[in-house]
Amino acid sequence: MKFSCEKETLLGLIGTASRAVTGKSAMPLLEGLLLTAENNTLTITGYDLSIGIRTTTEVDVVEPGSIVLNARLLYDIVRKLPQDIIYLECNENLQTTIKCGRSVFNLIATEADEYPALAEVSSETGFTLPQAILKSMIAQTIFSVSDNESKPIHTGCLFELEENRLNVVAVDGYRLSVRRETVEGVFGNMKFVVPGSSLREIERILTDDDGSVDIFPDKKNILFRIGGTTLITRLIDGEFLNYRAAIPAEFEHVVQADRHEMITCIERVSLIVSEKLKNPVRLHFDGSYVQMSCITAVGKSYDEFSFDGAIEDLEIGFNNRYLLDALRAAGDEKVKLQLKGALNPIVISPLEGDKYTYLVLPVRLKAND
Repeated sequence: MKFSCEKETLLGLIGTASRAVTGKSAMPLLEGLLLTAENNTLTITGYDLSIGIRTTTEVDVVEPGSIVLNARLLYDIVRKLPQDIIYLECNENLQTTIKCGRSVFNLIATEADEYPALAEVSSETGFTLPQAILKSMIAQTIFSVSDNESKPIHTGCLFELEENRLNVVAVDGYRLSVRRETVEGVFGNMKFVVPGSSLREIERILTDDDGSVDIFPDKKNILFRIGGTTLITRLIDGEFLNYRAAIPAEFEHVVQADRHEMITCIERVSLIVSEKLKNPVRLHFDGSYVQMSCITAVGKSYDEFSFDGAIEDLEIGFNNRYLLDALRAAGDEKVKLQLKGALNPIVISPLEGDKYTYLVLPVRLKAND
């Protein structure tokens, strides 16, 4: 195998494919990247048996071939090379030479024959989304994915396609996030749950430009095609929460709040909260004001802000981080706050439409909170 390409091109491919490489594995081969050069195309693949990333670009191929090189070492070498053309050559004995400028590295590669093949995914049924939309849908729900492995189904996001409507849902037992978009040219219904760890890698690969992403789910796996990069991951089996039933149908109080002002107020009151000093933030709705307070072992904090509307004498406590995550994800200048009572969740939604819904369960307050 023999090829050459720009340093930044090669580094980008290695960095992307390495996201699917495990740090330490019982199979040393999985700590490597599969490099395949043919037809003036270089393909680099990373795979940890649950998620695989294959990324491709055009290079100058002199001799076709395939080898496996350690992902971490290859990335470190290429990253440190000068900004110039990189020449990579591997002979029949797997002796690999990497040259760039005056720098030369000699490595021993591994044969590509034993590298596991990525799962085959049917492309019969699928749909296409703008990259920017999928990126925002992931970012605005992923924080609610559970890290509790006792309920694996909730360690991923539910993708629910109904005619031309896509809903992405995440839940962790304390909060619920729903993001909705209209999808053009899709007819039919489908549901599948994508692991949160895979979605975080997809979010990093996606861009905010005008490109699109093709999504092909089948019974066990799902394929995301993003430009010259393909990501394949397993789907999670199980029964996802009936999220519609979890969202209250009616509320006693519906008001509007300035999102930035509310975030700033919570952040200030939360300065005395830490991993070691946990306590809920107490929200006391009094007319058109919210009085916020918190008590921990280091002291007390207090702040307040006004909102549009009126709620008389309602006191409710929340985990500060859960409330902040939802408000930050909402993005709008003003949001709708919907409440029922001190023991019921707060629901945050846009003033118009249903692009997103964030539900946060309250924390039962004690006298000294």
